[in-house]
Amino acid sequence: MTVIATESLSKRFPRVTALDRLTLDIGPGVTGLVGANGAGKSTMIKILLGLSPATEGTAAVLGLDVATSGGEIRERVGYMPEHDCLPPDVSATEFVVHMARMSGLPPAAARERTADTLRHVGLYEERYRPIGGYSTGMKQRVKLAQALVHDPQLVFLDEPTNGLDPVGRDEMLDLIRRVHTDFGISVLVTSHLLGELERTCDHVVVIDGGKLLRSSSTTDFTQSTTTLAIEVTDSDEHPDGTAALRAALHTRGVTTHDDGGGLPGAGHIFLLDAADETAYDLVRDTVADLGLGLVRMEQRRHHIAEVFRSQDEQRPEQVSERAAARAATAATAEQTGGDKR
Repeated sequence: MTVIATESLSKRFPRVTALDRLTLDIGPGVTGLVGANGAGKSTMIKILLGLSPATEGTAAVLGLDVATSGGEIRERVGYMPEHDCLPPDVSATEFVVHMARMSGLPPAAARERTADTLRHVGLYEERYRPIGGYSTGMKQRVKLAQALVHDPQLVFLDEPTNGLDPVGRDEMLDLIRRVHTDFGISVLVTSHLLGELERTCDHVVVIDGGKLLRSSSTTDFTQSTTTLAIEVTDSDEHPDGTAALRAALHTRGVTTHDDGGGLPGAGHIFLLDAADETAYDLVRDTVADLGLGLVRMEQRRHHIAEVFRSQDEQRPEQVSERAAARAATAATAEQTGGDKR
């Protein structure tokens, strides 16, 4: 079953093209829509909800044409907006019940669904407090609850981890995954943080400047490489075990590389090319000879970020301020985690 389908979908504004002849076919599951700020993600969601007309091309959601069936699509789809849009002077229960009623649920069913949904997102104990006193993480959970309360077939989650610290992001990503695994609801989630989508999504769509760069399963993106990631402990004889091991491997003709931050523990991890299984034996024996402890020896996997890097390498004349801003935005968000929950 196709959940979302677009054909040459374009959206042009007077000074910018938000979407440029985008053709997609997205099935059930959790799909990530990744791109830098301004790549066209939010514009695409508004078109799919029937809230903004496309300049050209066609799109269908759950088999319904977005140009003619916007109302019916919105009845069957939940939407979590990116920006803060919650009334501060009402409780989560009041707000989510109201949104359930707006979706057509009768009063008793709306209250029952609200209680169940708030329990699912972890706000059951706080459900009667005014939203204005909630933390950023709690407000994000309220927005997720109102998107789920009417039991949709599909939800659009626009930057659901915005403003969350690393712990809050992990909890939100777990909730998003459970939306599909526990309730069978398909999810389209947008993000400019590439690592989030690698761990959460079944399928990833990458867009840049409104154009499709790649659409494939997450396993295709993150397939194993022939590169080994090595991490060792220090010892009394070798206070810097990583440097000692690299030096010893170099004397044996093995070239190593810095990890560059692609793996947890960057700075203590280095990479080497493993053409065959003899590389595993060589590393093991060298670690033992030095008296170090082997923490990790695993095949490195590709990262979604490499799609952007390879695209930039193919178009060096276009890698300027936009690419630098894109990298800075993603790196800053990953390092700071935004506001605390």
